[in-house]
Amino acid sequence: MDLRDTPTEAAFRSEVRAWLAAHVPAVGPEPESADEKVAFARRWQRTLFDGGWAGLDWPREHGGRGAGVIEGLIWNEEYAHARGPDRIQLAVGLGLVGPTLVGHGTPEQKQRFLRPILRGDEIWCQGFSEPNAGSDLAALRTRGELRGDEVVVTGQKIWTSFARSAEWCILVIRTNPDAPKHKGLTFLLVDMATPGITLRPLREMTGEAWFNEVFFDGVHVPRANIVGELDRGWDVVVTTLSHERGSSSPHARLAGELDRLVRLARATRYGVGYAADDPMIRQKLATFSTEIAILRLIAWRSAGEIARHGRPGPEGSILKVMWSELDQRMKETALELLGPAGMVPRGDPCAVDGGFWSHELLWSRAATIYAGTSEIQRNIIAQRALGLPRA
Repeated sequence: MDLRDTPTEAAFRSEVRAWLAAHVPAVGPEPESADEKVAFARRWQRTLFDGGWAGLDWPREHGGRGAGVIEGLIWNEEYAHARGPDRIQLAVGLGLVGPTLVGHGTPEQKQRFLRPILRGDEIWCQGFSEPNAGSDLAALRTRGELRGDEVVVTGQKIWTSFARSAEWCILVIRTNPDAPKHKGLTFLLVDMATPGITLRPLREMTGEAWFNEVFFDGVHVPRANIVGELDRGWDVVVTTLSHERGSSSPHARLAGELDRLVRLARATRYGVGYAADDPMIRQKLATFSTEIAILRLIAWRSAGEIARHGRPGPEGSILKVMWSELDQRMKETALELLGPAGMVPRGDPCAVDGGFWSHELLWSRAATIYAGTSEIQRNIIAQRALGLPRA
């Protein structure tokens, strides 16, 4: 595997780097409140769209740039290096809904939804998990009854990120209760303003409430909003999950955070000297650097496989396990260096480094759960990558 940019890739990287250098400083600091963050994300996404950088790998006919997976990886690396604004509020629409509709949507659905996603006009949430159906998603029980040209939905979803800000939801329901577990499911596009939908925020230990419970009480959804075929929604779900788990690796973000951690080690008293002088701490930092380099290699290998075969492979699960667990260990090390001072929350004037590390430690605990737990990912690796038999 040759990790050197080809002349074409080098030119693309230079173009990306120049555009980001000209536009990222101009956006200013990101706001603190949830509503302001959402409005900020919409404005920045419109800037990306106007610059031709939204939906980089989406087909040109749907407003994207038509770039390949390698260009997408180059973009992600340069965006992280430039410290581009957080786009997490738009992640469901851009990373999951768009690719799913490109692959399975009707012409009318593509026409209606794709460009508003790229422009940041509409935010989406993901109605998959339920109280008793998380990693075992096919065990879901939210019901859908077909009545003429509508599907009437009743049930509950949980851990629905950004539901309070979202205009639309991708929803998986059971429309045939007599079918086997992975059959009889249907994939819907639901307007969150539809009567019968109730939201209940779930406060996280970071103090934020991005997660929500969502209740559906006889919600009427047009049959035209079914993606794929009735009772065959699992085929669509698999596409969505493959993009959720395997579309990218945050190695560039972690590399930037490691630089920040090294600076913290050099400035923090630890024992008789500074943390950066302690051999055990130095060994940890070196290990993190090595693991980030390995992540980058696997990410590029995965991108090469997608470029050749057109779909993500089990490498996505390998990346997910590695980066999520590395993310947690890096934050734990930062708090080890800070000691009691690391418990001061973000926003407190006494917080070290703005309270970044204490907040990120709490946030990182979710990394080994969302998009499939580490246990589920290891099963996928064992079965699909290594060919091991099921237990």
